[in-house]
Amino acid sequence: QVQLVESGGGLVQPGGSLTLSCAASGIIFSLHRMAWYRQAPGKERELVANITSGGITNSADSVKGRFTISRENAKKMVYLRMNNLKPEDTAVYYCCAANLGYTYWGQGTQVTVSS
Repeated sequence: QVQLVESGGGLVQPGGSLTLSCAASGIIFSLHRMAWYRQAPGKERELVANITSGGITNSADSVKGRFTISRENAKKMVYLRMNNLKPEDTAVYYCCAANLGYTYWGQGTQVTVSS
């Protein structure tokens, strides 16, 4: 059974930082592309950042220079370090694992950026 469990969300003031974590189980983690997506109220889910099994990363233009995705294969963990948060970053953040046409999702964690 595949499980992706996110943690680390919460309420933060503009300009603040958060680190999201995602713990994976039930998959050969090192073979999967891992990603963070987000969905704000009334909007479609969008890709935030992506890291391949080989460690190559890319991120959305809206978060470049502020967010960093990383992974620890030995721990089956993927992280999203978010700096200089803005109100428009408010959303539910989802962890995603993908490989060979299969895609798995976590339940999401809420991030709210507000003063």
